[in-house]
Amino acid sequence: MFVVRSRSLAIGIAILVVLQLPLKVAEGANVTYAYKLMQNLLQNYSVAVRPSMNLSNPIQVKFGIALSQIIDMDERNQILTAYVWLRMRWNDCSLKWNPAEYDGLAELRIPSTHVWKPDIVLYNNADDQFTSRMETNVVLSHTGDIYWDSPAITKSSCEVDVSYFPFDYQNCRVTFGSWTYTIKQLEVVAESEEGDLQDYIPNVEWDVLGMPASRNLVFYGCCPDPFPDMTYSLKLQRKSLFYIINLIVPCVLISLLAPFSFYLPANSGEKVSLGVTVLLALTVFQLLVAESMPPSENIPLIGKYYIVTMTLMSLSTAMTIFVMNVHHCGPDRRPVPRWVRRLFLDAIAPILVGEAGGRKGSVSPSGTSDTPVDTAEDTVQTVMEECELRNQKGHMSNGVVAPAMARNLPRLSFTGFDTCKTSFMPDDVLRGRNMTVDASTTQSALNGLNKSELSTIAKNVECVAAYIQERAQEKEIQGDWAKVAKVIDRIFMWIFIFVGAIISILILTKVI
Repeated sequence: MFVVRSRSLAIGIAILVVLQLPLKVAEGANVTYAYKLMQNLLQNYSVAVRPSMNLSNPIQVKFGIALSQIIDMDERNQILTAYVWLRMRWNDCSLKWNPAEYDGLAELRIPSTHVWKPDIVLYNNADDQFTSRMETNVVLSHTGDIYWDSPAITKSSCEVDVSYFPFDYQNCRVTFGSWTYTIKQLEVVAESEEGDLQDYIPNVEWDVLGMPASRNLVFYGCCPDPFPDMTYSLKLQRKSLFYIINLIVPCVLISLLAPFSFYLPANSGEKVSLGVTVLLALTVFQLLVAESMPPSENIPLIGKYYIVTMTLMSLSTAMTIFVMNVHHCGPDRRPVPRWVRRLFLDAIAPILVGEAGGRKGSVSPSGTSDTPVDTAEDTVQTVMEECELRNQKGHMSNGVVAPAMARNLPRLSFTGFDTCKTSFMPDDVLRGRNMTVDASTTQSALNGLNKSELSTIAKNVECVAAYIQERAQEKEIQGDWAKVAKVIDRIFMWIFIFVGAIISILILTKVI
């Protein structure tokens, strides 16, 4: 049994060897023919000579490009770095053979250094190394057609227009052409109307809208004949969401704080601080934008917005200082002019502030009250009449100063009375700050006063009343100036909001 199985296994192995033998022989024959073909083709071949049967006939090169990835777009240095595949097809009349003579071998894949290649380079190259192209194999057909697909990392100069940053479109031109051959020696044509984007890897910052191709004939000073080139226009659109969130939204939010500086009370002391803080924040964002943009005469759209907003904030801070100055005009005892009162307090205040102006007729422009102060003689007469009335009654009601006296004597206790009081005034009459005094003491004191002493008291009463009147006038003047400052604040606030809205609409219109 074991012998039968061994024989069967040996027969199977023998059959497999017999079947594989022709394949090995054929493979060895193909390798032999390929080696022989390689030797025959390159025996008298030179990579330095342009392969053409007639030197007056140009060699046609079909050129194409496939964009694989946008590696970097350096706006400041205006350099586009991309990973591309360069595709070229041409015919080499010196590299033809009959496949029947080489066991049906129709194609060869050999190093590109073994064949002549067109000297097509990137005209707008921005790489200082010039080593971005990989020397891959070429596919050689028995008809002499050569296909070369070479991957390369290109660094090309790109004229970046950041006028509408971050809603900008860029058109980066990538130009390829022969460095030494004119149109009479080498004719470059497009493989297709557009670059190949099928294998493109999306970029996080840019969207590729298209890559149309165009053929150009350019004359240079070195030669009378033009040089052909292929120019691919890479149309890019920036993805603006990142910049909207990190640059525009903070700017808008900071700008919204500006009108509130006008809404703060003038005596809060934080109006100028808020304006300066907002201005510094906008300056920081402006520097961030300037660092990423190329130094050119084209100001980015967001830069214009920052500049305008910073200008408005500077004016806002200056207006705030002006408003604070207006607010504190009261201590100078200068009443509000009539035209200011009519314009701001009577006409504009009810609309913007919602309240009418100052009390009319309380303070005249000259700084005097419309209600005259009693003279010393009238005050003396009033005091003497009160004394006679009190003598007739013999007492004071409930120990409280009578109404006529209450209008004069208690006022002596107002702050500042010491500047008016003289040594002739009895201390037992002018005794402190209370509105009530002892009835018997007051009666005895008043009975003992003569007309001269009462006149002195009346003059001091008039002095204190004038002081009170002056303080009331100062407070009223301060209140009027404060209302004027509040109205001016509201005017500036609405002007700022209106101008800011118009500028935002204009910028948005340009974007759309």
